[in-house]
Amino acid sequence: MALGTLDRSLPPFFNQGPSVLSKLVFFGALSVFLMVADARFHITQPIRAALATALYPVQWVALQPVAALRYSREYFSGLNQAQSNSAEASRKLALQSLRAGQVEQLTQENTRLRALLGLRERLAVPVIAAEVLYDAADPYTRKVIIDKGQLQGVDLGSPVLDESGVLGQVTRVHPLVSEVTLLIDHDLAIPVLNVRTGARSVAYGDPAVGGSGMELRFMGSNADVQPGDLLTTSGVDGVYPPGLPVAKVSKIEHRAESTFSKIYCQPQALVTGARHVIVAKPLSGQVPARPEPPAPVAPAKKGASK
Repeated sequence: MALGTLDRSLPPFFNQGPSVLSKLVFFGALSVFLMVADARFHITQPIRAALATALYPVQWVALQPVAALRYSREYFSGLNQAQSNSAEASRKLALQSLRAGQVEQLTQENTRLRALLGLRERLAVPVIAAEVLYDAADPYTRKVIIDKGQLQGVDLGSPVLDESGVLGQVTRVHPLVSEVTLLIDHDLAIPVLNVRTGARSVAYGDPAVGGSGMELRFMGSNADVQPGDLLTTSGVDGVYPPGLPVAKVSKIEHRAESTFSKIYCQPQALVTGARHVIVAKPLSGQVPARPEPPAPVAPAKKGASK
């Protein structure tokens, strides 16, 4: 084969196209043109919107693990905060309930103390303020222990009152404390006066009426006694000042087999919840002594006139 017939052109495989420098200049100029055109005329805005819309599902799926991790962290953090807030709220509520109970108790004590002071002003005998410490240990009696005793001037037999009326009587005195037998004790009796009729009688503790009642004994079936009658101290015993509230008649039972009625009374004093009381001096020290009877005259002897 002659040399003139040979094809000296490069095969397509080795054809490299434009040079690298030409490509650099062309694409650099195109980039500058596109940036200027986008800044001036916003020609790429629709393209960006379309790409953003097309890529949004992919972005949403890619962000779900991060969102789930953030939500889990916020959930557990919020749960711990809610539990902490709930515990703090419960603590504050319990504290407020305790304070509310104390305020109510102090209000009741203030009311009772004011009533006691009013009762103290009405009494014409010296009185001593005292506080109930606890109930007596004997389950068969109704007695309480107060914090005043012989050193404070409490005398045996002194009447004890609260803001509502007569509570009981001092039956045992110690140097620092005293024992008070309540009105509802079955061994205690107190002379009373029916305010409506003016009739005198004697009220006794009645343990059969729930352990907190009284009974008006030895009253005939035809006695003028009605439910609601107020019984006050008569003052004839020389212990209780007259006119102090004792009880109210609550129920009357007429018995065919007996000439006496069964009359139930409800004490006016807080026999089961008194805390602050006053101890009055018994009237026995103010009552004048009973005059001595005159000495009998000796009969004249026979024959003394001769």
